[in-house]
Amino acid sequence: MRVWRQTSHLLPFITGVGLGLAAIALVAYLLWPTWRTESVGDPGQLPVSVGGTLFNVPTEAVRMKIQRHSGPQERIDLAFNYPSLTPPAAPKHITADMVEQAIQPVDRIFMSITAHHDALSPDTRVRTIYPRYLADSATQLENGLTLRAFRDGTPYAGEDLFSGASPLFNARCMRDAATPGMCLGERRIGGADLTFRFPRSWLAQWRDVADAMDRLSAQLHGGH
Repeated sequence: MRVWRQTSHLLPFITGVGLGLAAIALVAYLLWPTWRTESVGDPGQLPVSVGGTLFNVPTEAVRMKIQRHSGPQERIDLAFNYPSLTPPAAPKHITADMVEQAIQPVDRIFMSITAHHDALSPDTRVRTIYPRYLADSATQLENGLTLRAFRDGTPYAGEDLFSGASPLFNARCMRDAATPGMCLGERRIGGADLTFRFPRSWLAQWRDVADAMDRLSAQLHGGH
């Protein structure tokens, strides 16, 4: 009888302790962090505003790591494989012994998007600025381009202007020297200027290059 009485007195205490421990366990479970730290890769597309104009830029196409963020930017530099216009793969590590084997023909079109701040448009420069520095004579090429050289002693000395009518095409190109010449073509969209750089040798298929520039412009700005 005495044992039963002692047990009956302890029973509420044991029950209270059990309930208290259960409550603590429940609170700890509810408050315990359930998230896990995971490495999240860059999104496939970055919404970028340049000169107040919105572009959707493929993350892997951005050449400078510091520019790989969304939001307003003054300038962003990109590279695309040509002719696929896909972002290039990450560069592989190259040792000194591999340099000669690693040299490949240029197969990329480079692109910069910059805020123009109401500077002269590319079309205006072609119509009003370049003619002041061009030689009088022009050469008609078999592929439909017109070649006019810039005069020596001018700001564009050592360059040539190539123009085509169908489609409309203008490119300012360095002449081949110790390194192959590069060409520069431009487009304007809203508050931004798009500058494309590609090898002079591509002018043999200039219509394909003009189409690539138009496609990239639409790809990055389409739907806005």
